[in-house]
Amino acid sequence: MTHTDETHPSSGTGQAPLPALPARLAAVFFSPGRLMRQLTDNPAWLGALLVSAAVVGLSMLLIPSELFIEAQREAALERGVELPEMTDRAMLAMRIVIPTTTVVATLAMSFFFAGLYTVIFAFVLGDEGRYVQYLAAVTHAWFIAALFGLLVTPLRISTGDPQLTLNLGSFFFFLPDGYFLNVLRVLDLTQIWSTLVIAQGAHAIDRRRSFGSAAAILLVILVGVALVFGRFM
Repeated sequence: MTHTDETHPSSGTGQAPLPALPARLAAVFFSPGRLMRQLTDNPAWLGALLVSAAVVGLSMLLIPSELFIEAQREAALERGVELPEMTDRAMLAMRIVIPTTTVVATLAMSFFFAGLYTVIFAFVLGDEGRYVQYLAAVTHAWFIAALFGLLVTPLRISTGDPQLTLNLGSFFFFLPDGYFLNVLRVLDLTQIWSTLVIAQGAHAIDRRRSFGSAAAILLVILVGVALVFGRFM
């Protein structure tokens, strides 16, 4: 993938002070380009990571366990299997296990995808960037998906669908159920938004990398993930 100009990554004009965490999380929505430039010089990531993980965990905690059980029961019936009745102890365990595993998964995926992007951009494509810079971009950008996941929690409860998301499949409701529609359902609009913000981060980390090329690369990765997960829906 070609670069657009010959400017050196990270401006050498000095480091601007990094805003406080609440201001950075707001900037993810309102001025992501400026935020990513600031994070390139000051790649803070821990606070954003913990907040995003906590918000995702809270989203799962607010959803009644019965909705998850009913969703599992319907999926089992489609496979011709009937789930046994859940005991009170099992219900209580689910109230703890589901939010906990979601938080752990969010933490793990943040580190994983930051590493994946580092390998692709810094090692394969030759951009000048460090793992911690991509980690800072990922942890801040993923706050978008985490927050919207919390905001749609009442809709998940009212519809009885704990996995409801704002996805591309919503615009193609007229399509028959199948693999293609499943792939569109995996493509969450807030994840696409987050991916575009990460692309701005890749552009800020190495200014020779255009935003367009970074966005194309990251969206291909996102679609590739959707193609895989679409098989299991």
